[in-house]
Amino acid sequence: MIAEIARFLRANPGAKGREIARQLGLDKGVVNSLLYKNPKTFAHDDEQRWSLTEPNKLTVALEEEAWVGASSFENLLAVTGSPLDETCSEVEFVVPKGCKIMIDAAARILALCNQLVMLRKSVTIDFSACKTTLTYFNRLGFFDHLAGAVGVVPARPSQSGAVTHRGKNDGVVELASIDHRNPDESIPKRLKNSLVNCAGEQYSQSAFTFISELFGNVRDHAKSEIPGFAALQYYPRGGKIQVVISDSGIGIVGSLQPVLEHKYQELFRRLDFSKPEAGAELVLHVFKQGRVSSANEDGRGLGLKRSGDVAANFNATVTVRQKNFELTMIYSGGQLNDSYPRVDMPTILGTHICFDFLIDS
Repeated sequence: MIAEIARFLRANPGAKGREIARQLGLDKGVVNSLLYKNPKTFAHDDEQRWSLTEPNKLTVALEEEAWVGASSFENLLAVTGSPLDETCSEVEFVVPKGCKIMIDAAARILALCNQLVMLRKSVTIDFSACKTTLTYFNRLGFFDHLAGAVGVVPARPSQSGAVTHRGKNDGVVELASIDHRNPDESIPKRLKNSLVNCAGEQYSQSAFTFISELFGNVRDHAKSEIPGFAALQYYPRGGKIQVVISDSGIGIVGSLQPVLEHKYQELFRRLDFSKPEAGAELVLHVFKQGRVSSANEDGRGLGLKRSGDVAANFNATVTVRQKNFELTMIYSGGQLNDSYPRVDMPTILGTHICFDFLIDS
């Protein structure tokens, strides 16, 4: 609730408590209590008009004593607003006590931080209350790919845990850079080997297929000066493996939408891009049907379709995050069983794909 009030006051400084409550649909007494109890965040004048003590700073505080995955991180951004959308010049991410961050959320935080630096915003990540997550991020290679301009509290690790331990644990494939200027073609094999060693030989060829396809999409189509990245994490207690591949480029829709009208007229007529659902509908079509590509060569446009087929073979869940929407596809019984879009989301640039595989313990 504090984050909701802060976001409102960033856009409406000088509002009174009753107006804040009315606009947010909250109880006036509860709002006034929060305003007075948080003097480090809110200040008022003699007429009881409220404003932020640091209006140019946006704080994104993650959930305390909880596992934070991509979904809960997105719920938080929906309340605070994306730092890419807000006018603030300073952004702080706070990792509180007991906050354990899953790899799908870590990937989005990493991409968002690097995108904010690209816009010349001041960015800090505060791990002072949760040094265990700082240690995990170091093991994952998070800081190896985090822009040097991003401040880390209490301090950025002096040595890379990912470099020290790389390849010593099949349950984690450290974040690996996908730079179109100098792509590391060994990444798909490394991810495949780890997935097979954790989940079984039956994943061998299929894993290499979908990872190679997604790697190739980032390498060939992202069109971003910020390198993309890939990683894998095995969660034994949950019987789950997450494979993430992310980039900060133009996105699947950004790549395909410009060519629809002259290359795929029937599909173009079916999609109404004045509606927020159209982007998710296009992504769903690409995963189900394929044969849509921004390239001119024949036979292109099947990569994401093949990735969807792999997800169907292993009853995986696939999440595709684009600039302002997300599509979740749930495969079961060897086929796409359900899908649901989430639209009008706060901005994160690029394409962020997560495959969730449920495996036997």
